[in-house]
Amino acid sequence: MDFQLSEDQRAFADMAQSLFADYCTDDKLREHDTSGRPYMEDLWQQCVSAGLHSILVPESAGGLGLGATELMAVLEQQGRALAQVPLWPQQVATAALVKFGQDVDSVIESAMAGELIALSLESVVASRGPDLFFKGNVLNGKLNAVALGAQANVALVAAATESGECKLVLVNLQAPGVSRVQGMRQDYCAVADISFASTPVLAVLGGRALDWVSEQTIASLASLQQGVTQEQLRRTVEYVSERKQFDRPIGTFQLAQGQMADGYILMQAQRSALSQLLWRLDAALPCVPQAHAVRAQSNELGLKVGRVAQHLHGGMGVDVTYHIHRYLFWCRALAAEFGGAGYHLEALGQWLADNDNLGWKYDLPEDR
Repeated sequence: MDFQLSEDQRAFADMAQSLFADYCTDDKLREHDTSGRPYMEDLWQQCVSAGLHSILVPESAGGLGLGATELMAVLEQQGRALAQVPLWPQQVATAALVKFGQDVDSVIESAMAGELIALSLESVVASRGPDLFFKGNVLNGKLNAVALGAQANVALVAAATESGECKLVLVNLQAPGVSRVQGMRQDYCAVADISFASTPVLAVLGGRALDWVSEQTIASLASLQQGVTQEQLRRTVEYVSERKQFDRPIGTFQLAQGQMADGYILMQAQRSALSQLLWRLDAALPCVPQAHAVRAQSNELGLKVGRVAQHLHGGMGVDVTYHIHRYLFWCRALAAEFGGAGYHLEALGQWLADNDNLGWKYDLPEDR
């Protein structure tokens, strides 16, 4: 299999790398950490101007109309730079509104101009209205730690009825019955707990919108984790090659070499699985088990490599004036998004139990 990017895909990655390099030096990241700003607003405006917020959005809505692979190429660079901008949730939510929504043109236009859309797949309760499913419904419940939930005017959230049916709905965060409590995530991204009290639903996304958004979310988080881990390993190799103990570089010790090698193997294994998931997404093939497997791998990769990198840095690893701690913060934040490894392994096991025809050559087509 050829995992290399095409020339056009590489051009996207190079453009993103150049942009992030200007705004995400260690000094500028330290400045953002202490500023209390919800995200990197100046960098976000540059991303909007460059169209990096619309890679997945169809051309009919003013987007670039590209695929998950092109988005991955950009998100890897974002992860390497630790660029705190909402690239993936903004365009996943916007693309979902274009593909599966109705009568939401004004929201799409605002999103394309850079106005934020919050995205949460944590379910809240939708109380049934007098008409069809979700028509005229209201939301009740609470969402925890929604990224940029206090800065967005609208949100795309998963809503479940008492019968268990679940759909994505659009809600106005400035409507009556909405309250928000602001906070800051450990990777220095603003979050908010959002409570709904009989808040009306603006629109309901039909079709397989929830599944599509879930799969794109998993691919995006894994792509970010790839970038974070790549730079984390590179910086750690650089450090252990220079730092000496007993008059020898730490990197010459067998244990350190083995730990770094294990991290590299984990990263390449996840990259292989992620590449398959991206190919299936772009080819519109079913990918439920692949998505759950990638999510579980991504969690393991981030947390394991992050801890090893911190350990090999010794006391410098816990010094917040030194840069390496940010990578572990990002690994933890990414691992907390959309369920941990245990949740997705359980979901994968349930899928396998429900689909005992695994698609071997004597059974069903493997890609179905």
